[in-house]
Amino acid sequence: MKADVGTDVSTTVFEQYRELMFGISYRMLGSVADAEDTIQETWLRWNRIDRDSVVDPRGYLVRAVTRTSIDQLRRAKARREQYIGSWLPEPLLTGPDSAESAARADSVSMAILVMLERLSPLERAVFVLNEVFGFSFPEVAAVVDRTEAAVRQLGRRARANVQGRRRFSAGGKETKQITERFLAACLGGDLGGLMELLAPDVTMCVDSNGRSEGGPRQPLHGARAVAEYFAWVADRFPAGIRSRYVELNGSGSGLFIVDDEVYAAFVLDFAPEPADRVEAIWIIREENKLSRIPVPPA
Repeated sequence: MKADVGTDVSTTVFEQYRELMFGISYRMLGSVADAEDTIQETWLRWNRIDRDSVVDPRGYLVRAVTRTSIDQLRRAKARREQYIGSWLPEPLLTGPDSAESAARADSVSMAILVMLERLSPLERAVFVLNEVFGFSFPEVAAVVDRTEAAVRQLGRRARANVQGRRRFSAGGKETKQITERFLAACLGGDLGGLMELLAPDVTMCVDSNGRSEGGPRQPLHGARAVAEYFAWVADRFPAGIRSRYVELNGSGSGLFIVDDEVYAAFVLDFAPEPADRVEAIWIIREENKLSRIPVPPA
C-alpha cells in the first residue's frame, strides 16, 4: 500500500510540472515529438531516483528536462544538416483552449522559433529559461551547470541574435478574416487577391524535406514571386482540397485538408503597418510534422 501511495504522489508531482517541462522542451527543440520524448525520458529518470532526497522537485525536473533537451538538440544538429530544403519547427496548435498562456504566446511564434535556430544549445537553453520562463541567472546557472557570469554572457549573445519584433495586434476576428481570404486566394490561384494581401517584402519558406510536390526548396522573397507561385500551383492541388482556419504558434494560420487528413499547414505572420498584409509565410508539408494536428470540424 505504501508503495502505491508513493507512486501516486510521485506521479502527481511529475504531472504538476509536465506543462512547464513541455513548454521548455518544445521551445528548445522546435518539435512536439522530440519534446514528448524528452518528457518521457525525464519520467523514466524520475522513477529511478530516490525521490525522498529531492528537496526541490520543480528544480530537479526543470534541470533534467533542460539537460535532456540540450543533448537532444546536439544530436539533432547532424540530422538537420542533411535535411533537404528548409527545416522549420513543428507547428503547435495554440488558442484559447491551449496550455500556452497569453503572456508566453509570442515565444512560440514561428518567427521566434526560427530565430532560435541561430543559437547554440546552451544559448537557447539560457534564453528560454530566463527570457520566457523568468528563471533568474543563478537558477539558470544551476540548471545548465555553468557559472552565473558565463550564463549572463550566454544570455547577452542570445538576446543579440533574437531581436524583438513588433507583432500584428489586430483582434482575433480580423486575423481570422485576413487568413481566410489568404487561404481562399491560394486555393483559387487568385493572383490579384494575393497581391492585395501580401506585404511587398513578404518571405515564404516551405518545409517538405525534399518532396517533389512540396514546393520550392529555397525561400521565396517578394509579393510578386510568392503570388505567382500560388497562381501556378493552384491547378496542381489534389482534388477536393479545402481549407480550415486554426491558430498555430500563436498566430492566425490555416490547414489544407485532403480526405480528412492535413495536407499542409500555413503559419502566417502579419506586418504591423499596414496591418492587413501577410509578412511571412511558413508552410509545413513534412508528414511527420503534421500527424499530431487534428482536423478541425467544418
